[in-house]
Amino acid sequence: MAIIRNAKYKQRRGTSFFSLAIISAAAIAFFCLHSSSVSTKTILRNMVNQEDHNHEKYLYWGDRIDCPGKHCDSCEGLGHQESSLRCALEEALFLQRTFVMPSRMCINPVHNKKGILHQSRNASSGEKWASSSCAMDSLYDLDLISKHVPVILDNSKTWYQVLMTSMKLGARGIAHVKGIARTDLKESTLYSNLLLINRTASPLSWFMECKDRNNRSAALLPYSFLPSMPAKKLRDAAEKIKLLLGDYDAIHVRRGDKLKTRKDRFGVERTLHPHLDRDTRPEFILLRIAKWVPPGRTLFIASNERTPGFFAPLSVKYKLAYSSNYSNILDPLIDNNYQLFMTERLIMMGAKTFIRTYKEDITDLSLTDDPKKNTKIWQKPVYNMDEDGEKS
Repeated sequence: MAIIRNAKYKQRRGTSFFSLAIISAAAIAFFCLHSSSVSTKTILRNMVNQEDHNHEKYLYWGDRIDCPGKHCDSCEGLGHQESSLRCALEEALFLQRTFVMPSRMCINPVHNKKGILHQSRNASSGEKWASSSCAMDSLYDLDLISKHVPVILDNSKTWYQVLMTSMKLGARGIAHVKGIARTDLKESTLYSNLLLINRTASPLSWFMECKDRNNRSAALLPYSFLPSMPAKKLRDAAEKIKLLLGDYDAIHVRRGDKLKTRKDRFGVERTLHPHLDRDTRPEFILLRIAKWVPPGRTLFIASNERTPGFFAPLSVKYKLAYSSNYSNILDPLIDNNYQLFMTERLIMMGAKTFIRTYKEDITDLSLTDDPKKNTKIWQKPVYNMDEDGEKS
């Protein structure tokens, strides 16, 4: 059921409006203490005189990329969060509004082990990067993103001014929406003329609002959009490493968390990706990529596998390279594994032949034929070419 509330409405359920009121109060205090280049009067005047001015209207999805939703008390990996972020950016693009981006992204501790970068030193160590979150502008180039979808951060002076102005505009200031299609938000004057649309009333995490994303032809932003938008220092580092690599191929080997197993009631090990452990072992990688990568080529490997020397058997045919070989370039820049993977991703995108772990698209080359999105069917792991997983 569609819900619209003006800025004076007191929500009976949820805390989104309460949180917004707190932020608004902080904004007023902030304004009293600091001057801003964007005045409330200017925003108010632009709303009155230029109601169709796209950059003077805003879309807010909350201060956590996967919250609201089931991940409010946890933190998903970079790929999951990017799916959510792309969803929100697409909606802002569709509505022709400026997107209010969270100023920080939480970091899943599972994906934040230092050993991935320093595997040649102490890859089995459980030592982690100190940060549990990072500044969004340390990951992405916001100016570059804004050339396609205008964005501001939720700790910026502009955002504080928008909140204050929305209160002054009353019914024309803000709507807290839930269960309303984006076409209705764009076409109905009930919403289209508002300064601010607040999406935090939804109980779903961001990416769940874009269930039709399976239809890639309907996507406004390509899946390569955010991977091509890292912060400039990460792009520069990737370019330096690509120059040093020269003519090279690349593989992304996702192991680690994806190899999770559990025992059924008979004590038999089961997994959601029955062939993944087998297909991402060196002996099977050699068989799989032989038809795509000729012997003697430089092969850049990005992986979350932490076992020292795990991929060494590949050196019988290829010259191996890892991000750890370029720590002199990366160490001064990298503070977490999200930054590291974003840099590695740029390097892999620049390879002559790039082989993923899973197929993202029908034309992709992949190490395994297991689907990336699991079917919730737990099967016996397959470790050789003759076995077949028994479904459960």
